[in-house]
Amino acid sequence: MLAVGNPFNLTSTVTAGIVSAKARNINILPDQKFPIESFIQTDAAVNPGNSGGALVNTNGELIGINAAIASNTGSYSGYSFAIPVNIVRKVVNDLIEYGSVQRGFIGVSIREVDAAFAKEKDLKTMNGVYVNGLTREGAAESAGIREGDVITHINEVPVKSSPELQEQVGRFRPGDKINVSILRDDEKRIIPVTLRNKDGNTKVMRNEAVSMLGASLESAGDQELAKLGLDAGVKVKELQTGKLKNAGLKEGFIITSIDNKKVKSPSEVMEYLEAKRGGVLIEGVYPNGMRAYYGFGM
Repeated sequence: MLAVGNPFNLTSTVTAGIVSAKARNINILPDQKFPIESFIQTDAAVNPGNSGGALVNTNGELIGINAAIASNTGSYSGYSFAIPVNIVRKVVNDLIEYGSVQRGFIGVSIREVDAAFAKEKDLKTMNGVYVNGLTREGAAESAGIREGDVITHINEVPVKSSPELQEQVGRFRPGDKINVSILRDDEKRIIPVTLRNKDGNTKVMRNEAVSMLGASLESAGDQELAKLGLDAGVKVKELQTGKLKNAGLKEGFIITSIDNKKVKSPSEVMEYLEAKRGGVLIEGVYPNGMRAYYGFGM
């Protein structure tokens, strides 16, 4: 493998190495709610300035994009990591077509299978991941996957770890159908699953309104809603320059309705505003219980 980049401002530097692992999770995104960490690990020398550079094979084919190193000093110490090209291609296509990354979710919590766990659960294989829980009314539960199933393949691609499962599912969008191979009671089954977005439906969310609003939105948590006496709401997680900030709205505000119409998810907010022309009235509440109203034009 060859790693290309501009480390330490040394333009067009090329280093060589071997691939020692795929689907490596190095836990560099602990603050992300739904991170995908499935890196290609190599020993090609990578340093600050290499990030975003190409990792190619000896045929000149793009394999990944250099992204991280494992180091106690901040400089290369023998291990470098690249984002697989399949994930990069999907992200780029999403941004071009929709303006934001479209994540498909399968709706399972899993644990990896080792010899001790296989013995405990009387599993006949360690080649797969164990379904430890299901999102209520999520994609997997709706398709018929159960707790205790062992997922062995996604569309005939073997998955033996959480990063491998995340990488394969991460290649698809909400509404896409995938074939999930499982073992249940030592019997092999293939279950078609229609992936959903984080709001639990199959819609993709276009991002035309996001840049205008200058806001990052998320569904408000159950505890926060209960504390404020709300059934549902959409929280303003981050604010940048845009219509909401210009209107006086602050981070942490929970939007409960737009033009007197209740909203329950970020996708509902975006869908409504993308179709709206003219004045908009947003109603909601701050974490301290103070209600507020904001008006602006679309």
